[in-house]
Amino acid sequence: MADNKPYSARSAQPRMYSSDLQPLLQSLLATLADIDFEHERERDNVNCRAMDMNLKIRLLEKLKQHHHQRREPYLQQLAILQERIRQFSQ
Repeated sequence: MADNKPYSARSAQPRMYSSDLQPLLQSLLATLADIDFEHERERDNVNCRAMDMNLKIRLLEKLKQHHHQRREPYLQQLAILQERIRQFSQ
């Protein structure tokens, strides 16, 4: 049975993060996944509706912009956290 633990490319040891970083990393990734899931669901709802194609395109573009705006602060936090993890692992 395969072990699903993350591994570093530099070694065969599991990645270990500071105990305060692991929950934050998991929380950020879970939030991003929730945002992505909700976006997919909203996009599917628009695509399934019978409506003018130009309106549908505008709605999908608005959804895309909203999705990007919602994700951006979490991506920034993730980048900061990744830098902290990189510093911790040196």
